[in-house]
Amino acid sequence: MKYEDVIRQLDARKYAPAYMLCGEESYYIDLVAARLESEVLDEAARAFDQTVVYGKDLSGDDIAPAVSASRGFPMMGERKVVIVKEAQSIRKWEALGLYMNNPQPTTVLVICYKHGSPDKRLSVFKNFESKGGVMMPSDKLRDYQVAAWVKNYMAERLKRQNLNITVDPRVPQLLADSIGADLSGIAGAIDKLLVGMPPDCKTIDFALVERNVGISKDFNVFELQDALVKGDVLKANRITRYFSSSKDHPMIKELGVLFTFFANLMIYHYLQDKNERSVAAVLGIPPFFVKDYAAAARRFSAGKTFSIIGYFRDIDARSKGINNPSADDGELWKELIYKILH
Repeated sequence: MKYEDVIRQLDARKYAPAYMLCGEESYYIDLVAARLESEVLDEAARAFDQTVVYGKDLSGDDIAPAVSASRGFPMMGERKVVIVKEAQSIRKWEALGLYMNNPQPTTVLVICYKHGSPDKRLSVFKNFESKGGVMMPSDKLRDYQVAAWVKNYMAERLKRQNLNITVDPRVPQLLADSIGADLSGIAGAIDKLLVGMPPDCKTIDFALVERNVGISKDFNVFELQDALVKGDVLKANRITRYFSSSKDHPMIKELGVLFTFFANLMIYHYLQDKNERSVAAVLGIPPFFVKDYAAAARRFSAGKTFSIIGYFRDIDARSKGINNPSADDGELWKELIYKILH
């Protein structure tokens, strides 16, 4: 069951007898577990009818003690909640299989399995959902999906707080580029950003992000893109030297953003109608960005743009070790900047 489906059920206060929340992305596991932990029982009942255990503390790496707790009846109300955190430490699941044959109807058992998934070939997991359990996979986003996720999360947060604030279209990519596919880290950064906004704030821009989140507006892929369009060799090399020394800016990710820009630039060159709205519609970008393509087209001809796309493909392959016996990222960046600007 997808995260959104689980949330809809929780909103309707429909609870399954057991949940297996598993996957590489901890963010959704934590969200669902937190809701079950805080919403199924009221505060008074939690002290008596809610049990939280950790997989590493269970005797013999066995789920059995948590299952035993699940078989008990509630003391204060209609339900009992048992939450197993860090369940990836558990190796013995047989007791869960037996329990799911006849789960306690007044218990909600929540199993949080992070950084992977249990062996779904085991019979207990093959039959988990058919016995009334909910298995929710939580997959890691790919790098190219993160900016869209950031955009949606920011829009949702602003709507929830009834804030009429615009967001610079480059900010989601800046956060994704700087923090990576760590959704918990990004959500925390955005929440920090919104809390730190001045009361009269109308726009979330680079300066606000730099001031409240600690991400430098001077060393990001958009500034590198701008330096290339303006032909600023010193700035481009300064940014790529920073990228090479920072684990937060892996070359493959930054190349992806730049490649997309130049691939769009090739399309721009051959558009008959270069009206801002028409270009934005064809390229699938906010009209705000069209001026960047117009400026880039003046510097890079269609032929040069085609060559640049080839440079990206070559450098991308070499950054992954293909036909590259010794050059490090710093040397590859230096070579790429030279080829683009000369």
